[in-house]
Amino acid sequence: MTSALMEATDRKQSVALSSVIASAGLTAAKLVVGLLTGSLGILSEAAHSLLDLGAAAITWMAVRQSDKPADADHQWGHGKIEAISALVETALLFVTALGIAREAVLRLFSHGSHPVVVTWYAIAVVVASILVDVTRSRALMKVAKETRSQALEADALHFSSDILASCAVLVGLGGVALGHPQADSIAALAVSFVVIKVGWQLGSRTIDVLVDAAPDGVSESITAILQTVPAIARVERVRARLTGSSVVADALVCIAPGTPIEHAAAICDAARDAVTARHPEVDLTISADPLPLDQGSIVDTVRHVAARLGYSVHDISVYHTHAESDVMHVGFDVELDGTTTLADAHARADRVERAVALQLGGHVVVRSHLDPKRADPIDARLLAVDRERELIERIRRVAAEEPICRSTTEASVQGGEDGFSISISCTFDRDLSLNTVHAATWSIEQRIRHAVPEAGRVIVHAEPAVELPAAVAGSAWARSGSGLPDT
Repeated sequence: MTSALMEATDRKQSVALSSVIASAGLTAAKLVVGLLTGSLGILSEAAHSLLDLGAAAITWMAVRQSDKPADADHQWGHGKIEAISALVETALLFVTALGIAREAVLRLFSHGSHPVVVTWYAIAVVVASILVDVTRSRALMKVAKETRSQALEADALHFSSDILASCAVLVGLGGVALGHPQADSIAALAVSFVVIKVGWQLGSRTIDVLVDAAPDGVSESITAILQTVPAIARVERVRARLTGSSVVADALVCIAPGTPIEHAAAICDAARDAVTARHPEVDLTISADPLPLDQGSIVDTVRHVAARLGYSVHDISVYHTHAESDVMHVGFDVELDGTTTLADAHARADRVERAVALQLGGHVVVRSHLDPKRADPIDARLLAVDRERELIERIRRVAAEEPICRSTTEASVQGGEDGFSISISCTFDRDLSLNTVHAATWSIEQRIRHAVPEAGRVIVHAEPAVELPAAVAGSAWARSGSGLPDT
């Protein structure tokens, strides 16, 4: 056992033992004062403190046992002893709360058959109880957070509820002093409700631990850390569960095919170190499998590697040069700022290519294409009316030269720093194939660029022509060949 672990164990046991001593003193004091004054509120507090004494003793024994190392009979360690102690404490909380509530209801309907005497020492013992509970609750919670002890955290939460219960008793004693004898029983009921609420919270959290519920956010955090390890191509699975003050987790990752066994072991060690640096409480087991070289896994890997380096890619292709070849070719477009110099853009794309090739390994050839992306939205400006009309007539005219284009609609032209932004909609017969229409729109775009050299972005939108009723089809407008009226 390391010195740090031994120090944490000593602190846990010390603070748990001090809680036992405090509970014993408070229980005796409250019991004596409750019997002398006849206050059900103080007697309920004495019962509550007796429960605290038992719970504190259980917690002390639990922390003594839970930090014992794993052995042949307990191969996962003894951490869940703390959860079991917290579950026992929860059961005691519910039993005590129901007993207090029953006695309070009986006294409420007994109409003063149990007189309460309010004395200075009755108030003093309650105030002393509040001060003690504040002190030990803070001490327990501090050590619980430092050592991730569920038993100490349960104790701290328990004693923080005692503070509210003692305040309710003080209010009840004040009500009795002012001539309201039932205030004491009402305060006892309040105490029971507080105890039930705390018991429910403890029970829910303890059951989660015992049924191996995943700790909030731990699996996600481990996954994110593993994805930053360069040699890991994909994280298949991460599972985590609480066991005492530690978290036991296992992960399955994919590494490049053909990676030597000794390299795989080093990769797993590096990944485990990265997780431990962020989550020292996690005991992580990592299994590594070679990445299967199918199209889906390769596409996912390319996107993952590029994103890790801070780039976006698209149009990812995976293919063989011929059927008998073992060499797989991977190609993709790397999106880069259009103002980047060719030398800088080429160096960045090379970095992505090398990283992808390292991840995929095996017989893989990686090639990328530089694709400029627009960093900012187009700075569109309205043109003069005459200039806009002349340009729209020009692009309509050249679009109409496409043989299978039936009509043009919704043409627009705007000015911008990167040239005119042109948009035009064209209608085509509904039965034409997509390949045919795509070739026609590409031809129209080239015609527009030739007719308008200042063109920057050109969008040719294809629409199916509207089928007209027979009566309309014979009209002069329909015979003009327009699928839709021009705008």
